[in-house]
Amino acid sequence: MARILLDAMCGGLRGFLRMCGHDAAYALDRGVEEDKAVLTIADAEDRTVVTRDERLAARADDAILLTEREPVDQLVELAAAGLDLTLDAEPSRCGRCNGRLERVAEGDANDADRTARPDYVPDDTDDLWRCASCGQYFWKGSHWERVERTLAEVRGRAEE
Repeated sequence: MARILLDAMCGGLRGFLRMCGHDAAYALDRGVEEDKAVLTIADAEDRTVVTRDERLAARADDAILLTEREPVDQLVELAAAGLDLTLDAEPSRCGRCNGRLERVAEGDANDADRTARPDYVPDDTDDLWRCASCGQYFWKGSHWERVERTLAEVRGRAEE
């Protein structure tokens, strides 16, 4: 999977890329907006910069320059540039912080008193993952299905 650094103008791509298993860091999550700081992080962490800023893209060792403003249209550009936009078989990256997800053991997810499961997790969810970094829980619900349909449309548009 790709190691990406999204600049401040491309934050709408985070969730999609992370759901595809890409290590997608976001500059504003790091408190970074200036080009020099973005380039420093990209270089230090061996990341491809994804940006709409022509000057930033020209200064980066490895960059994908986007022209579109809307995230779905930006995804079409990324797919056309060769980035794999297929959902992981199982969630692997946290949509909130980009941390690694770990499958929650069945006993932990189904405690009789539900102490291991936050209130926001549906009771009928058997497959559950938790972020090792921030503790957020994830499951494949209706959001997963909507993103899967969107990405299929994106891949089709990129092939046109």
